[in-house]
Amino acid sequence: MLVGKASPEDYNLHPAQYPWARELYDQAIANTWYPHEIPLKEDLEDFENMTEEERHAVKFIMAFFNPAELIVNRSLALGVYPYLKSAECHLYLVKQMWEEANHCVAFEYVLETFPFDRETIYNVHMETPSMKAKEDFINKYMIRMTETNLDIETPEGKKDFIRNLVATNVVMEGVWFYSGFMVMLSFRQRNKLRNFASMINWVLRDESLHLKFGINLILSVLEENQELLTEDFAKEIRDIIIEGVDREVAYNKDLFPKGILGLNADYVNQYVQHIADRRLEELGLEPHYNVTNPAKWMSTATDVYELVNFFEQQNTNYEVNANASGE
Repeated sequence: MLVGKASPEDYNLHPAQYPWARELYDQAIANTWYPHEIPLKEDLEDFENMTEEERHAVKFIMAFFNPAELIVNRSLALGVYPYLKSAECHLYLVKQMWEEANHCVAFEYVLETFPFDRETIYNVHMETPSMKAKEDFINKYMIRMTETNLDIETPEGKKDFIRNLVATNVVMEGVWFYSGFMVMLSFRQRNKLRNFASMINWVLRDESLHLKFGINLILSVLEENQELLTEDFAKEIRDIIIEGVDREVAYNKDLFPKGILGLNADYVNQYVQHIADRRLEELGLEPHYNVTNPAKWMSTATDVYELVNFFEQQNTNYEVNANASGE
């Protein structure tokens, strides 16, 4: 079983019981990069020539991303790693935690380079209601895994494990982060912040693997614990994602109070709804919003493998394809 307390026989990488985790680890190693490899001098010049609304968007997103990467690491270190038995999953999680730290350093590099008041940026996530609401949403699920005693052997303990993964991996990394990536990459569409966009591409490449790992983890736990496959729990997972979208919609209104050339809150929120539908489908659930993708240019290697509805179908084989493409 994947979830439980690791025993000595679980400390071997061979034979691998979950080869998809080792494959993702190998891909993550191949993707390794370092922030200071990216020169930002031209981007600094772009930033200085931007409108006030454009500069606000960049600062607002940096204010969210900087602490968010550390929040994900806390969830992984205290709310995921200790509850898994698989050596290959532990291997991947260590690389993922390094990547989250690397992203935090990357965003710190941006904060050091651009003419930001860093103390002000650091305080935004604690002072902006829409941003604080997003963190409160994550903490509601993460706190059960990190700060209280949880019996992972029980059905309710396993549900808490999945709830936390849905909130932190599917909603935060798979919806909220993608929303921010799309906004930052949209500047490159207008020939601005091109080197910063390269950094975002590298972060996005990492996050696509994080998303694949997290969804594979959720589906594996569900496959191994058939008693969790109930209509009520499926609805609960669905509701977590929908609530996450609601939090992002409010946040994007603060991100774009007036909008900028070619981009406003409605545009970004339609993309958020489109991505949320993709995440629902990847979990084997029906789409909720049924909207078109307004940012078709955001096509890259980001989505996951063959979709399986685990709430209707049992004993199904599936495998991650690290080269799958989508948006």
